[in-house]
Amino acid sequence: MTAEVLDAVEEFDVVIIGAGISGIGAATYVSRELPDKSLVVLEARDDIGGTWDLFRYPGIRSDSDLHTFGYAFKPWRHEAAIADAPLIKEYLQEAVGENGLGRVLRLRHRVIRSEWSSSESRWTLTVQTSDPATGATRTKTFRAGWVFAATGYYRYDEGFSPEFPGRDDFEGRIVHPQRWPEGLDYSGKKVVIIGSGATAITLVPAMATGEGAARHVTMLQRTPTYVMALPRVDRVALALTKVLGPERGYAVTRFKNIWADRAVVKGLRTFPKAGRALIRRENIKRLPKGFDVDKHFNPPYDPWDQRLCLAPDGDFFDAIKEGRASVVTDTVARFSRRGIVLASGEELEADVIVTATGLNLQLFGGMPIVVDGRQVDIADALCYRGMLLSGIPNWAMAIGYTTSSWTLKVSLMCRYFIDLVRHMDARGYDTVVPVAPAGAERRPVMDLQAGYAKRAEKHMPKQGLEKPWRMAMSYPEDAKALRGPVADEHLEFGTRQAAAQSPGGRRATHA
Repeated sequence: MTAEVLDAVEEFDVVIIGAGISGIGAATYVSRELPDKSLVVLEARDDIGGTWDLFRYPGIRSDSDLHTFGYAFKPWRHEAAIADAPLIKEYLQEAVGENGLGRVLRLRHRVIRSEWSSSESRWTLTVQTSDPATGATRTKTFRAGWVFAATGYYRYDEGFSPEFPGRDDFEGRIVHPQRWPEGLDYSGKKVVIIGSGATAITLVPAMATGEGAARHVTMLQRTPTYVMALPRVDRVALALTKVLGPERGYAVTRFKNIWADRAVVKGLRTFPKAGRALIRRENIKRLPKGFDVDKHFNPPYDPWDQRLCLAPDGDFFDAIKEGRASVVTDTVARFSRRGIVLASGEELEADVIVTATGLNLQLFGGMPIVVDGRQVDIADALCYRGMLLSGIPNWAMAIGYTTSSWTLKVSLMCRYFIDLVRHMDARGYDTVVPVAPAGAERRPVMDLQAGYAKRAEKHMPKQGLEKPWRMAMSYPEDAKALRGPVADEHLEFGTRQAAAQSPGGRRATHA
């Protein structure tokens, strides 16, 4: 039995929600650049890390190189450029320690409601926390002038798992990567992984090789995915670091990789036929002779209509070539007692079935956001410069790139956020809110055709067709947009005093 206790109100200038890679980065920038602002970071989980603390499945790693996925202010020093989760978690813990963020970090603090008052120019956050030793829960209240939501964009409590007919008939173990059981023993067993995204491409070699490996791993995919092999170690980065030193070597490597990644994405999207042929040719080189590449690695969409998957050092292809893993392209008819019956009538035997079927998207943990007594439907909001939302005052969010390293965009967002706060302080403003043009055309905020993006369209904010309402997915483009003038005609600024005196609430200016 737990007792609920109501605590006193705590006041801050800035509240950051989330202590994953975005939240830790934002907290570092704010604490360094706005030292006079009071700051707190609220994290719902027992530890920092976000994605890198939540997911525990075998082989979990980044799909981006850590020279761009890492922070601009903290060089990545490990030899592996494509890093496993424990190394990334260690890097984040170092960032917390080096920047003194322990003093502003509150773990086991889940924000469950956010309410804005224009007359006070303040957010009131209702937060639930629990004592890990006793289980006693508390409801706390935090008030802040700004909220920076670094919560990511998917649900932490559940992944996407379709209802498969006959699921209860299967006599083996069914697991979802987002809830990987600790100590799951799959050694010497037949494993079927349903899915063909980044998680499946990671799981196949991790479960098929090494100590405790499965007897055989089959990746069952409904639709093929583009998979490219890249070196796990960036030899050029190591050479640059040796010659220039850790700081400058990291900076030059970061610059190199930003533009190399951009060239690859732009090239594949501009010349999709040539890109498809190039990827196919590389796949043929790495797969067994006679392998049906056109059946299993020939997606019905162009490169980067969905995310490309990465195989460090070709480990995924090696598992197939060595006979430890195989790929089946078909659909699930039903689960059976022994495994999975396919639409073709074939039955795949399995002891363990992994449903690597994707994510469920959800912004801000699904919490209600209330502005002057009215709950906001974020699906009606339009993204301004990819980080503010129309109709929601003093609320920033961190959504990174889908075609490049997530953290690259976060660093630019933080720079703009700091410039915006300074702009307001210099002019005596307490409030800023983006106002979308009347009748502005809208389209989905995520420029991907992936299933998880399509499923969530109706619940996510939208983007416009023109700047500053269009969601850029290019670091060079964002670097111009977010480093340009802070204010424009789309931002309304106001003061607490003017709002309190105005019958309509917020009195604003575009200055």
